[in-house]
Amino acid sequence: MKNGGFVMDSKIEIYDLIPQQYYPTTKFVKENAAFDSVIETLQSANIKMPFITKPDIGLRGSAVKKIHSLDELKEYHQKANFDYLLQDLILYPNEVGIFYVRFPNEEKGKITGIVAKEFLIVEGNGTATIEELIKENPRYELQLSSLQKEYGKQLLDILSQGEKRNLVPYGNHARGAKFVDASYLISDKLTEVIDSMCQQVTEFYFGRLDVMYDSWSDLEEGKHFSIVELNGAASEPTHIYDPKHSLFFAWKELARHITYMYKISVANKKRGFPYLSHKDGMKQYRLHLRQSAKIVNF
Repeated sequence: MKNGGFVMDSKIEIYDLIPQQYYPTTKFVKENAAFDSVIETLQSANIKMPFITKPDIGLRGSAVKKIHSLDELKEYHQKANFDYLLQDLILYPNEVGIFYVRFPNEEKGKITGIVAKEFLIVEGNGTATIEELIKENPRYELQLSSLQKEYGKQLLDILSQGEKRNLVPYGNHARGAKFVDASYLISDKLTEVIDSMCQQVTEFYFGRLDVMYDSWSDLEEGKHFSIVELNGAASEPTHIYDPKHSLFFAWKELARHITYMYKISVANKKRGFPYLSHKDGMKQYRLHLRQSAKIVNF
């Protein structure tokens, strides 16, 4: 990964490192490309509506959008002042983030944390509008202004009793998903599946896999799952964001994972991989700030 996945890492370049059977069909669109070529790419890749668009170099779910029509795609394309991706929608209902660590001199890696993600889903009662249902949940209400921009008058719809609507179909903390520590689900079977997959990604030793899956038993068997994204050195052990955890727990987990990254970096330096220089690092960081401003304000 460029810069070890710490900053300015391209998602399409990371997907290209992963065996294709593990992630959805994903295609790259260059900023300012002719819209006709975007439609051609969509059709040749056989990506069906609805699908996902997201920045090639992203940040915390910003500018990720579910696209339902060519008109929506055209609006996104005209507005995007960055390279972006077209990606098949993953239809599995559940998502977890799995943190993986392997030292370069070790044959097997390990899972150091799992976070389960609860999507921003409202459930109807037959009388309340979607907006009213959103306001009943303090976590959801924080997203109200962005949801109003996204859905407009649709938020005035009344859902029938028990009807559910997933308003943000991506497990991102900054977009309203709730993170729950599921590290108790770490098992030998799951570790074997994840380790086997990660070892197929050349020189991957540290990071978080965001995975969607059908059932936990299938995931432990290595079946019916798909990688949403693979993140490198900038990965957080996101199980720290479970509301039940304290700030001290978060500090401890961050320190533990930064120590893993440090030891892996030292080991790789001895194997001949140079550190990123301060000069190059600051240059990349400035590029990151410019990119972030584009997509956060999208």
